[in-house]
Amino acid sequence: MKRRTFLAGTTALMALPSLPALAQDDLRAVAREAYIYTYPMVKNYLTMYQYALEPGGNQYKGPLNTLVSIARVYTPEDTAIITPNSDTPYSFIVFDLRAEPVVVTMPPIEKNRYYSLQLIDLYTNNVDYPGTRVDGNGGGDFLVTGPGWKGDIPKGIKRVIEMPTALAIGIVRTQLFSPDDLAKVKEIQSGYKAQLLSAYAGTPAPDVLPPTDWPPISDDLMVTNYWSLAAFLLQFAPPYPGDELQRENLAKLGVRERATWPGTDLSPETVALMKEVAIATEKEIRDEAARLTDSSKIFGTPEFMKGRFMVRAAAAQGGIYGNSVQEALYVIYAFDAQKALLDGKTGKYTLTLTPETLPPVDAFWSLTMYDRPKQFLVDNPVDRYLINSPMLAGLKKNDKGEIVLHLQHESPGPELESNWLPAPAEIFYVVMRLYLPRAEALDGRWAPPPIEALS
Repeated sequence: MKRRTFLAGTTALMALPSLPALAQDDLRAVAREAYIYTYPMVKNYLTMYQYALEPGGNQYKGPLNTLVSIARVYTPEDTAIITPNSDTPYSFIVFDLRAEPVVVTMPPIEKNRYYSLQLIDLYTNNVDYPGTRVDGNGGGDFLVTGPGWKGDIPKGIKRVIEMPTALAIGIVRTQLFSPDDLAKVKEIQSGYKAQLLSAYAGTPAPDVLPPTDWPPISDDLMVTNYWSLAAFLLQFAPPYPGDELQRENLAKLGVRERATWPGTDLSPETVALMKEVAIATEKEIRDEAARLTDSSKIFGTPEFMKGRFMVRAAAAQGGIYGNSVQEALYVIYAFDAQKALLDGKTGKYTLTLTPETLPPVDAFWSLTMYDRPKQFLVDNPVDRYLINSPMLAGLKKNDKGEIVLHLQHESPGPELESNWLPAPAEIFYVVMRLYLPRAEALDGRWAPPPIEALS
């Protein structure tokens, strides 16, 4: 990866040129492109802020550069991340890499358990994956640096990973085999650690950065303050090669690194139009997200996502922090086999698993239910949000040896309740996750089983 220089703590502003005159249609088109380009950064900052910059908030996990583990799976009460999984307890860290790198420690674990540290830049690209697939289960100390860092690498570092942005997020997933396995997961999580490089190496700490005035963000502020948030975040995200036109578009709109938006060079009419475009384009991104069904094409490395700005935005809206396909393949079910929307108010559905249709994985698979309007897990009387491969032994088979899963709002009855995945009484979608998918899943030899509507 080409190194880019980031100047931490710079506060001086160069004289800003006047904005070029743009026709209204041209301005609308430029603002639309700029919104699509910056949307993943702002959406990402929403989670970062809730997790690390809002002490006292109901989603707060801990300070910047601190690794915090959640010794449970996600429930409907967890609302900071849309479309979360609920079968790998999470650990989180929000990185601020401006002053110095951070060393993250992964403990050694048993060979048959999956774990990974997904490292995601501010643009929401997946940069690296310390853990089972890339490094095995032997653990190690990983040095995570900001863009363009140059310094001495201490002994004991297994790998150096350069993040392309100074703000980043790390998500650790630790496989949970069953509810009885939670104590073991807690033990593993106690071995996850994060230290500033100076503390790890026992060297003098660098100069402290001037305090950063982190702007508040919420779902509402993403609408009313969108462009000022986007301008604030540019300082942490050097442009990738090929992003030059997008940055030029932002400058035409007065959205500049370390500059307050709106500036004095923007007319009230331009400000109003940009806010209007933001609302309209968010709906466009949401509609595009609803059409995404092939996860192999919507999450990936910076190189894989290069220039695919609408796909990146739609992925951030529909399922931010999705894994690259080599790590996890997602099958997104929004329609039944007859192409009708899945609706728990009016329909009942089945998904049949046979030896031929069982998801082929080297780790595990799961099938998780979400309400479509909010994109969160579904509250239900049996507290079951998914069915996964560790549950296979407890699922009933029919007289053909098939496992028929029932996706519906009301219980299918005591005899079938073991195979029931509760749905909301409204439109919903289901995500099948294949962790460490095998070759036949990646090359198309395996076909996901359809969801069938009961008459």
